[in-house]
Amino acid sequence: MTEHKASCPCGALSLTASEDPLITIACSCRACQKRTGSAFATVAYIAKSAVEVTGPRQRWGRTAASGRGVENVFCPTCGTTLYWTLDFRPDHMGILVGAFDTEKPTPTRAVWTCEKLPWVEIPGGWEAFGQGSPGS
Repeated sequence: MTEHKASCPCGALSLTASEDPLITIACSCRACQKRTGSAFATVAYIAKSAVEVTGPRQRWGRTAASGRGVENVFCPTCGTTLYWTLDFRPDHMGILVGAFDTEKPTPTRAVWTCEKLPWVEIPGGWEAFGQGSPGS
């Protein structure tokens, strides 16, 4: 196990995780594209009980295509999303891989590939799902 640290660019909001991720995914849904300004988001799901968050934070919630809630947590100073929580995984938080200050976990699963941009290639060996993960 490695201690994982993540923070926003201005450093006001940060977290430390004492467990390795349960799973790391690349999500190509339109909501992730809009939130990141990129082709997809990479997210490591870690047990909430293993994460300590420090600093000010703002929350913004929405309803996902599945009908379940998603709550994005971001820095009120620089506006960067550091993590999110999902009704689907109530005991975990999804930490944005790009925010890690320590080793960045590698995704092994692609979700919402039905909305991926045409030029995005899913690496061989990854599980790939047209919508969310199985059971989501």
